Amino acid sequence: MTGLPAGLRLRRAVPQDLDDVMFLEHTSFPTDAWTSSQMAGELWSPHGYYVVVETTEDGAPTVVGYAGLSSLAGNPVADVQTIAVAAEQRGRGIGKVLFTELLDEARRREVHEVFLEVRADNPVAQAMYTAAGFERIAVRPRYYQPDGVDAWVMRAELPVTPGASTGVGPIGQETLGERD
Repeated sequence: MTGLPAGLRLRRAVPQDLDDVMFLEHTSFPTDAWTSSQMAGELWSPHGYYVVVETTEDGAPTVVGYAGLSSLAGNPVADVQTIAVAAEQRGRGIGKVLFTELLDEARRREVHEVFLEVRADNPVAQAMYTAAGFERIAVRPRYYQPDGVDAWVMRAELPVTPGASTGVGPIGQETLGERD
């Protein structure tokens, strides 16, 4: 069970998602959005793992959230690259589902440490990360430009048992709900 509300599903991002992801990127991060080429590079990187949440009701599916993780093969360290949820979908647990899937993938990759940066003015995300065991280890002053907001650098250790897996991963284009 993915924990998503009815009418939503979680799946691996595919190249055709770039336009939807970029729409959310620009609406979620209006002052410091990644460029389309930066996002494309992340989506298709062999080191990346990107997932989306999409609607399954009312016609064609629409991406309402996305998240990405990066870790080099065999490296025990990973970075949460980004998480975004459409404004009208926030508060429904979508961000937590996306974040949990990234941590599950990190465990499947036998990662021992996960790092992330979060805006100092985003207490909702900070609380989610803290609840998952992340600790603030540094502050990067004026990291987010052009508005000059500090970044909190956060870190968590993941207990990993070699060869153990939290799922069948990594997922392909099927929905994650089909793993259950």
